Amino acid sequence: MGDIKLLDCTLRDGGYINDWEFGHDNLVSIFERITAANVEIIEVGFLDDRRIFDINRSIMPDTMSVEKIYGELDRNQAMVVGMIDYGTCDIKNIQPCRDSFLDGIRVIFKKHLRREAMAFCAQLKELGYKVFSQLVSITSYNDDELLDLIGLANEIQPYAVSMVDTYGLLHQDSLLHYFTILNENLHPGIGLGYHSHNNFQLAYANCIAMLANSVDRTVIVDATIYGMGKSAGNAPIELVAMHLNEHYGKQYQVSQILEAIDANIMNIYRMSPWGYNMFYYVAASNDCHPSYVSYLMDKRTLSVKSVNEILQKLQGEKKLLYNADYIEELYMEYQKRDVDDTADMERLTDIFRGKEVLVLGPGPNLKKETERVRHFCEEKERIILSINFIPEGIIPDYVFLSNSKRYVQLATVLSRPENPFQVIATSNVTKANGSFEYTLKYSELLDFKADIADNSIAMLLKVLVTTGAEKVWLAGFDGYEGNRKNYIRANMEYEFDSEKAKCHNQYMKKVLRKLREKIEICFLTDSLYEDTGR
Repeated sequence: MGDIKLLDCTLRDGGYINDWEFGHDNLVSIFERITAANVEIIEVGFLDDRRIFDINRSIMPDTMSVEKIYGELDRNQAMVVGMIDYGTCDIKNIQPCRDSFLDGIRVIFKKHLRREAMAFCAQLKELGYKVFSQLVSITSYNDDELLDLIGLANEIQPYAVSMVDTYGLLHQDSLLHYFTILNENLHPGIGLGYHSHNNFQLAYANCIAMLANSVDRTVIVDATIYGMGKSAGNAPIELVAMHLNEHYGKQYQVSQILEAIDANIMNIYRMSPWGYNMFYYVAASNDCHPSYVSYLMDKRTLSVKSVNEILQKLQGEKKLLYNADYIEELYMEYQKRDVDDTADMERLTDIFRGKEVLVLGPGPNLKKETERVRHFCEEKERIILSINFIPEGIIPDYVFLSNSKRYVQLATVLSRPENPFQVIATSNVTKANGSFEYTLKYSELLDFKADIADNSIAMLLKVLVTTGAEKVWLAGFDGYEGNRKNYIRANMEYEFDSEKAKCHNQYMKKVLRKLREKIEICFLTDSLYEDTGR
């Protein structure tokens, strides 16, 4: 069996959690704890010339900055390395190794940049560094592409080549497939590494599975303190160290790592927790970039089932190369689900033509002025509609549904046979059983020129114009602010920063100005959509 080396990358990968702002005392303390634990390799941060030097952060513009943070510390025989995301740090910012605190540099790169990145690795090697070639998204490589990379590595002969499971997609059979190809074809003097992520709760188990393969070359296992790291986190170094002590004769001082968890890491974890959760599971189970999941979840219109169905439409290499236009196209295509709504629109025209309609929204002002709105309902016969929620104390005649996520929240109430209201749903919302009383063609109600093409109130107002309603009253459409609760119920809330809120309010003012050319629209409760309130 070749040598096994444990590599701690807390100060680099963990920095995704806190923008690398550990604070100088924590940087020093973590370094000292890891080296005192006898960990063979410690990665002290990113080299990125887009960032200015900050003694409190482990992301540095050049190699000289490493000396400023760590130069006075005892490395205790550990190899000290930094990382470069290829293209973010020019070679001119890298000193010769003999003048640097660093012994090695790890270079991460995506598959399509492998030739340029490996040439950069050769430059670093000429400067005297132990160079690690880190294969980002190892699961994106097919066998031929991996053999091509191996050919480049055998020419350059870096210190190590590492499998990087960037999005935590690897199960053990796939991991061992890549491991075998690399082991059988890499020059024997090149080390073989593995960097895991915990999307499937397999980071530690995969490390154990890889280590169980007896090979003659050096094997390097990445891990972080308490699993701190990007997305679902990494393999916890305290667990990997324990396993290596018990099964491979290592003598890591795990108590030193536990001290670092208690003294340095737990305060960060309490503020910004990481680790396995449904979000990262959904991304990994669809073999896709996590940003696709966040993009769809941020729509706040989709159930998790719908998110999954859209992600399953991702094709080929686009799965791991995030493209916002591509996922928006898939989202809109999924939402269309066109139907023939001619008959339903005719029925609604018979109902709304020439009538006054009161539309209820879920803003806090509706609750604040419930009594006033109730009296308004009693003084004159009006049709009452609510949008994507069912109000308390006011019984609507119809509930308009355009949001699958809201439908899931309302499904139990809507299923009760005694309900006095009927549902008007857009075709992107599908009922669990049977069909809604009215289903309207979603694609006909969208505003493709808007940032939010499927704004629910804009869609309903378009329906009321089309069906000939005489006048519309709006209550509970407060508009949005970035520093307050925007919904009547906590389970409807989502984050709105001030800029996003302002843009949304401006959009609605524009929509209302245009629609008022066709129908009378009045606000019953205060709203930021109106320049002068009521």
